[in-house]
Amino acid sequence: MACLLPAARLPAGFLFLVLWGSVLGDKLLVVPQDGSHWLSMKEIVEHLSERGHDIVVLVPEVNLLLGESKYYRRKSFPVPYNLEELRTRYRSFGNNHFAASSPLMAPLREYRNNMIVIDMCFFSCQSLLKDSATLSFLRENQFDALFTDPAMPCGVILAEYLKLPSVYLFRGFPCSLEHMLGQSPSPVSYVPRFYTKFSDHMTFPQRLANFIANILENYLYHCLYSKYEILASDLLKRDVSLPALHQNSLWLLRYDFVFEYPRPVMPNMIFIGGTNCKKKGNLSQEFEAYVNASGEHGIVVFSLGSMVSEIPEKKAMEIAEALGRIPQTVLWRYTGTRPSNLAKNTILVKWLPQNDLLGHPKARAFITHSGSHGIYEGICNGVPMVMMPLFGDQMDNAKRMETRGAGVTLNVLK
Repeated sequence: MACLLPAARLPAGFLFLVLWGSVLGDKLLVVPQDGSHWLSMKEIVEHLSERGHDIVVLVPEVNLLLGESKYYRRKSFPVPYNLEELRTRYRSFGNNHFAASSPLMAPLREYRNNMIVIDMCFFSCQSLLKDSATLSFLRENQFDALFTDPAMPCGVILAEYLKLPSVYLFRGFPCSLEHMLGQSPSPVSYVPRFYTKFSDHMTFPQRLANFIANILENYLYHCLYSKYEILASDLLKRDVSLPALHQNSLWLLRYDFVFEYPRPVMPNMIFIGGTNCKKKGNLSQEFEAYVNASGEHGIVVFSLGSMVSEIPEKKAMEIAEALGRIPQTVLWRYTGTRPSNLAKNTILVKWLPQNDLLGHPKARAFITHSGSHGIYEGICNGVPMVMMPLFGDQMDNAKRMETRGAGVTLNVLK
């Protein structure tokens, strides 16, 4: 199966890189979001650095993935938490999705669980915007532009404070920010809302439910972002609404219509979905040996992403038992306690070269949590997917792949 992403789309998606690259020496301030969101932004930052730009990445002094790099300089700012607290929150965020709850209580559980991480982002932003030393550093450096993830709008506020043009890299958020803040039409009749798991072909009851979900999104937006408006107003010394701060920005959306349903978009929105897809690289001796030993049955690649380091023991044993029934060799990225019933065909690894394995001719299936990175790698390498969505946009991602005939979904949260 060939890669479904048209080759011509990627250069179009990187239009801003080409334009920016025509002027050497631009000074770019990057305000990222820690966690898996940084993985996509990091690739673009590295491309910009290779084109000769001077890049400063603004990071909380306590973080998970925002490490040092030869491609950029880091500027850290203090935060009111330590590394152990941060890791504990992210660990709870991953594990709580497996907690039992009734269907009626599931949305409330999801909201509370997301707030575990969202609150940390707010504390980080609050600390940054009140740190006079960091703000002074940013003013003195006279940056040319700001690149940020608008899901947590600290970078958006800083762009206004520093009077900088801004570019957003965005995938999705429960409030449909690109519609609300980007002034993009979003008809509830055929644009499904977050968490609904609807397609663009909805029945009348589904459209009604989609309409109600749209109302709830507006309420959720107020709950999540009203406190950021207070922070912005304090910093800018005037009343501020977040939609007004987003009006003159370029949106780089990690979407592609091979994956998305039809929807209206604005002229300042560029689709760059699938930019993380790469040609298959050579495997290390360790993984080459695993693949070669799989014989005619081949391999299954299994990963639940960077946000879930372990799962409850009972659930891990259920998965291990099921994997032991198939003839393929399973390469399972897992850092939790080894299931006692792990079969001989299943190999646990703390890290795996996911794209390189999926691009191997012996790859037979991809078991994924349905994060956008993994989904696009599965599409590009033409590997059938078994999707185990856990949180966020993953349920909707899985539904999209089902409608395309690219995979099946298993509910592992029951």
